Amino acid sequence: MIPLFCRITVDGQEVRFGMKCDVNPKFWDVKAGKAGGRTTEAVKINSLIENTKAAIFKIYRDLQERDNYVTAETVRNVFLGATTGQQTLLQLCDRHNRERKPLIGVSICAWQHGSYIRARNHLADFLHRWYNVSDIPVRDVDHKFIRNFEAYLTENYRYAHNTLTHYLQNLWHIIHLAIDAEYITKNPFANFRLQVKCPDRAFLTQEEVERMITTHIENEKIEQARDIFLFCCYTGLSYSDVFGLTSRQIQQSFNGKLWIKGKRQKTDIEYNIPLLNIPQLILDKYSKNRQSEKVLPVPGMVTYNLRLKKVAKACGIDKNISSHLARHTFATTVALTGGVPIETVSKMPGHTGIKTTQIYAKVINSKIGSDMDMLAEKLSGMEAKMTVNF
Repeated sequence: MIPLFCRITVDGQEVRFGMKCDVNPKFWDVKAGKAGGRTTEAVKINSLIENTKAAIFKIYRDLQERDNYVTAETVRNVFLGATTGQQTLLQLCDRHNRERKPLIGVSICAWQHGSYIRARNHLADFLHRWYNVSDIPVRDVDHKFIRNFEAYLTENYRYAHNTLTHYLQNLWHIIHLAIDAEYITKNPFANFRLQVKCPDRAFLTQEEVERMITTHIENEKIEQARDIFLFCCYTGLSYSDVFGLTSRQIQQSFNGKLWIKGKRQKTDIEYNIPLLNIPQLILDKYSKNRQSEKVLPVPGMVTYNLRLKKVAKACGIDKNISSHLARHTFATTVALTGGVPIETVSKMPGHTGIKTTQIYAKVINSKIGSDMDMLAEKLSGMEAKMTVNF
C-alpha cells in the first residue's frame, strides 16, 4: 500500500498534500489517475478523488473571480482550511519566538531563543524541500512528519545525536503549545522517544597541558591561540566568554586576590573564578599591547579553531583540539583531578547544575590511585585494631 497524494499545478508552480488514503499499486490505473476495478475499495477511492477534484476546481474559480490571481499554494490552503483561522505550524513558531524575545536576559538566555529561531528556519526549509509548501496546518503534523523532519536534519546537517534531539525537542514544545491552545487534540509525539545521550567529553591530560606550556611556537598568531587556550584551561571559560572578557570583569575579591566575574553568554548564569598564576601570567603578557577593554586578542571562532589544530601539531598532541576542549580540560584535568570537589567545580565556570559537571568527571587512573591512598591512610588506625584482634 502506498499513500495517495493530490498535486495542484498553477502556472507551472505545484504543491502537494496527502489525501490520508492508501492504495494498492496493483490496482492503480496510471493513465486514468484512479483506482481500477469495481471493488468497494476502488469505488471509495475514486469517489474521494472526484470529490477532491470538484472542490479544488471550485476553489480555483472562486479565487480567480475574487482576486484575479491564484497560486497553487493558495488553492491548497483554502482546501485544507489553512486560511479560515486555522493555526499553521510556522505561524505558531513565529508567535512563540516573538513572545519569548522580550524574556531574553530575564527568564531565558539569548542562546535558547536563538535555538528556537534556528529550529523554525529548519522547519521552513524542510517544508519547502520535502513537501514543496511554505507552511502547513499544525493539525497535519503527524508521526510520519516528525520522522521525515528527523531524516531531513540527519541527511542535510549530519548533526550529532544530542543536537538532533534538541531540535526535535523544540518542535515538541511547539506542538504542546498547540495542544494547550486546543488547535489539535492528538499528540504526534505520543510514541516518539526523545532521549539525550550522555556525551563522551574529550580533554587534555596533565602531561599534554605541560607539553603545550613548554613548547616554543615561532608564529605569533599560533602562539596567541595557544595562550588563549591555556587561559581557558585554567579558568574554565568558554570561547564566547573569553572572547568578550574585559578588564572590568577582573575584580579583587574579599580575600584580596583577583577573580574573574561575569555571566555566561550561553546560559546567562553567573560565574566566579579565582585567577590562578598561569592565567595571570597570560594576562600580563598581553596587557602592554591591549587596545580595548578586551584583555586577550581572541580571533573569530573558525580562525581560532584552525589555529588550534596547528598548535596541536606543533606540540605533538594527537587529538582534535577545539575551543571547547579547554573547558573540558579545566573541569577534568585541572580541577577534578587536582582534588577540587565537584560541587566547587560546578559553581566556578557557571554550570547549570551539578549534573552538567558530572559529564566532565572522567574517572582517571591516577585520580583513583590518589583517592585510594588517602582512604588507606584514614583506615590505618582501623587496620591496627584488626591486627590486634585477629
